[in-house]
Amino acid sequence: MVPGLQLSNTMKIAVAHWQGRIAPVFDVSNNVYLIQCTGGREIKREPKTLSRHDPFRRAKEVTGLGAHILICGAVSAPLETALEAGGVRVIGFVCGDIEVVLRAFLDGSLQRPCFRMPGWVPRGRAIGCPRRNNRNWMGK
Repeated sequence: MVPGLQLSNTMKIAVAHWQGRIAPVFDVSNNVYLIQCTGGREIKREPKTLSRHDPFRRAKEVTGLGAHILICGAVSAPLETALEAGGVRVIGFVCGDIEVVLRAFLDGSLQRPCFRMPGWVPRGRAIGCPRRNNRNWMGK
Protein backbone atom coordinates (compact mmCIF):
# COMPACT_ATOMS: atom_id res chain seq x y z
CA MET A 1 0.00 0.00 0.00
CA VAL A 2 1.02 3.58 -0.49
CA PRO A 3 2.34 5.19 2.71
CA GLY A 4 -0.27 7.54 4.12
CA LEU A 5 -3.03 6.11 1.93
CA GLN A 6 -5.82 3.98 3.34
CA LEU A 7 -7.86 1.76 1.06
CA SER A 8 -11.46 2.71 1.58
CA ASN A 9 -14.22 0.13 1.32
CA THR A 10 -14.88 1.13 -2.29
CA MET A 11 -12.50 3.10 -4.47
CA LYS A 12 -11.85 3.71 -8.15
CA ILE A 13 -8.33 3.49 -9.49
CA ALA A 14 -7.46 4.85 -12.93
CA VAL A 15 -4.50 3.03 -14.48
CA ALA A 16 -2.92 4.55 -17.59
CA HIS A 17 -1.91 1.75 -19.94
CA TRP A 18 -0.28 0.96 -23.24
CA GLN A 19 0.25 -2.55 -24.65
CA GLY A 20 -0.40 -4.29 -21.34
CA ARG A 21 1.95 -2.09 -19.36
CA ILE A 22 1.76 1.18 -17.47
CA ALA A 23 1.85 3.96 -20.09
CA PRO A 24 5.24 5.70 -19.92
CA VAL A 25 3.86 9.27 -20.16
CA PHE A 26 0.36 9.99 -18.86
CA ASP A 27 0.08 13.39 -20.56
CA VAL A 28 -0.17 11.73 -23.99
CA SER A 29 -1.70 8.39 -23.03
CA ASN A 30 -5.28 8.02 -24.23
CA ASN A 31 -6.14 4.76 -22.49
CA VAL A 32 -6.98 4.10 -18.87
CA TYR A 33 -8.63 1.28 -17.06
CA LEU A 34 -11.06 2.44 -14.41
CA ILE A 35 -10.87 -0.25 -11.78
CA GLN A 36 -13.36 -0.43 -8.96
CA CYS A 37 -12.03 -2.11 -5.83
CA THR A 38 -13.81 -3.11 -2.65
CA GLY A 39 -11.95 -4.34 0.40
CA GLY A 40 -8.67 -4.50 -1.51
CA ARG A 41 -10.11 -6.65 -4.33
CA GLU A 42 -10.89 -5.77 -7.92
CA ILE A 43 -14.65 -5.83 -8.56
CA LYS A 44 -15.02 -4.20 -11.97
CA ARG A 45 -12.74 -2.99 -14.77
CA GLU A 46 -13.78 -0.65 -17.56
CA PRO A 47 -11.62 0.60 -20.42
CA LYS A 48 -11.89 4.37 -20.87
CA THR A 49 -10.50 6.67 -23.54
CA LEU A 50 -9.22 10.14 -22.69
CA SER A 51 -9.48 12.73 -25.46
CA ARG A 52 -8.17 15.94 -23.88
CA HIS A 53 -4.49 16.90 -23.87
CA ASP A 54 -4.66 20.26 -22.14
CA PRO A 55 -3.60 19.49 -18.54
CA PHE A 56 -6.64 21.09 -16.92
CA ARG A 57 -9.15 19.51 -19.28
CA ARG A 58 -7.45 16.12 -18.97
CA ALA A 59 -7.58 16.40 -15.17
CA LYS A 60 -11.28 17.22 -15.42
CA GLU A 61 -11.80 14.09 -17.58
CA VAL A 62 -10.13 11.91 -14.95
CA THR A 63 -12.02 13.45 -12.06
CA GLY A 64 -15.22 13.06 -14.08
CA LEU A 65 -14.60 9.31 -14.12
CA GLY A 66 -14.79 9.35 -10.33
CA ALA A 67 -11.21 8.14 -9.89
CA HIS A 68 -9.72 8.45 -6.42
CA ILE A 69 -6.22 7.36 -7.47
CA LEU A 70 -4.26 7.50 -10.73
CA ILE A 71 -1.38 5.09 -11.29
CA CYS A 72 0.78 6.19 -14.21
CA GLY A 73 4.26 6.65 -15.60
CA ALA A 74 5.71 10.13 -15.96
CA VAL A 75 3.30 13.04 -15.55
CA SER A 76 3.89 16.77 -16.08
CA ALA A 77 3.81 19.15 -13.13
CA PRO A 78 0.73 21.11 -14.36
CA LEU A 79 -1.28 17.93 -14.93
CA GLU A 80 -0.25 16.41 -11.60
CA THR A 81 -1.19 19.62 -9.79
CA ALA A 82 -4.56 19.83 -11.55
CA LEU A 83 -5.34 16.18 -10.74
CA GLU A 84 -4.46 16.60 -7.08
CA ALA A 85 -6.49 19.82 -6.89
CA GLY A 86 -9.43 17.79 -8.21
CA GLY A 87 -9.02 15.22 -5.45
CA VAL A 88 -7.15 12.52 -7.39
CA ARG A 89 -4.11 11.05 -5.64
CA VAL A 90 -1.35 10.63 -8.25
CA ILE A 91 1.04 7.71 -7.98
CA GLY A 92 3.42 8.52 -10.80
CA PHE A 93 6.71 7.29 -12.18
CA VAL A 94 5.50 3.70 -12.01
CA CYS A 95 6.39 1.09 -14.61
CA GLY A 96 5.57 -2.53 -15.25
CA ASP A 97 2.89 -4.95 -16.34
CA ILE A 98 -0.60 -3.68 -15.46
CA GLU A 99 -1.67 -6.81 -13.62
CA VAL A 100 1.53 -7.00 -11.58
CA VAL A 101 1.40 -3.28 -10.71
CA LEU A 102 -2.25 -3.46 -9.68
CA ARG A 103 -1.64 -6.53 -7.52
CA ALA A 104 1.35 -4.77 -5.91
CA PHE A 105 -0.76 -1.69 -5.20
CA LEU A 106 -3.50 -3.73 -3.59
CA ASP A 107 -1.15 -5.87 -1.49
CA GLY A 108 1.02 -2.96 -0.37
CA SER A 109 4.22 -3.71 -2.26
CA LEU A 110 4.11 -1.04 -4.99
CA GLN A 111 6.90 0.90 -3.26
CA ARG A 112 9.43 -1.77 -4.31
CA PRO A 113 12.19 -0.38 -6.56
CA CYS A 114 11.28 -2.72 -9.44
CA PHE A 115 8.15 -0.60 -10.05
CA ARG A 116 10.03 2.71 -10.39
CA MET A 117 10.65 4.14 -13.83
CA PRO A 118 14.28 4.14 -14.99
CA GLY A 119 15.92 7.42 -14.04
CA TRP A 120 13.70 7.99 -11.02
CA VAL A 121 15.62 9.94 -8.37
CA PRO A 122 14.70 9.93 -4.65
CA ARG A 123 13.34 13.09 -3.05
CA GLY A 124 15.93 15.80 -2.53
CA ARG A 125 18.36 14.23 -4.98
CA ALA A 126 16.93 15.56 -8.25
CA ILE A 127 19.31 18.00 -9.87
CA GLY A 128 17.69 20.99 -11.53
CA CYS A 129 14.19 19.82 -10.66
CA PRO A 130 13.23 21.51 -7.37
CA ARG A 131 9.46 21.35 -7.91
CA ARG A 132 9.21 17.63 -8.31
CA ASN A 133 11.84 16.02 -6.16
CA ASN A 134 9.68 13.01 -7.00
CA ARG A 135 7.28 13.76 -4.16
CA ASN A 136 4.54 11.80 -5.87
CA TRP A 137 6.39 8.49 -5.76
CA MET A 138 4.55 6.58 -3.09
CA GLY A 139 4.43 9.56 -0.74
CA LYS A 140 8.19 9.45 -0.13
